[in-house]
Amino acid sequence: MAVDIYVVAVRTTQVSRDMTLKHLILASGSPRRKDLLGQLGLQFSIERPDIDESVLEDEQASVYVQRLSREKAESVRHRFDTSEIVILAADTTVVLEGNILGKPESKEQGLSMLKQLSATTHEVLTGVTVIGEGTCSTISVSSEVTFRALQQTELEHYWALGEAQDKAGGYGLQGAGATFVASLSGSHSNVVGLPMAETVSLLRASGIVCLGMAEHQLRG
Repeated sequence: MAVDIYVVAVRTTQVSRDMTLKHLILASGSPRRKDLLGQLGLQFSIERPDIDESVLEDEQASVYVQRLSREKAESVRHRFDTSEIVILAADTTVVLEGNILGKPESKEQGLSMLKQLSATTHEVLTGVTVIGEGTCSTISVSSEVTFRALQQTELEHYWALGEAQDKAGGYGLQGAGATFVASLSGSHSNVVGLPMAETVSLLRASGIVCLGMAEHQLRG
């Protein structure tokens, strides 16, 4: 698997002066998650997970995204023989009337997804997993997105931009797809692919210092 790596050296929360260096690894090939995590000022490496993302029979969406985020994190964790790492993984999907809308495999499928989402409210779910030394925490975060009525011509143009092909539900909030959104309830970053507030909490609990605050500092 291809590996994109840049400097890795994130301090864990240790009360003593001799703080242990941990390696933070983002188990994702998503440029959106890389950018979001980078906004925290953390230094981390990237490894792309290799898993089957098929939905299991009768699997609920919240269970699905949590399972995939765990499997992504575990697939990367098994590549290392050291405990001095923390793995972060996430999986995002779009849910409309109980149906999971994954990444479109063709133009026809992509346009069909957007037509279904037109003038409706759908749910965006992200499962997030953080694996530390002897620990594994998984959560799911939900946001609601309402689309305005979409016209066929703009859907055709949007697909031609190349933005929809690798995104659940066939659209991206961080790009031209934002023009489809009439309202959003919940975490904006969750819809992009990584709920930041919840991710920071998980990382802090695993010993990663985020925004200059460690878990023992938060507890007082």
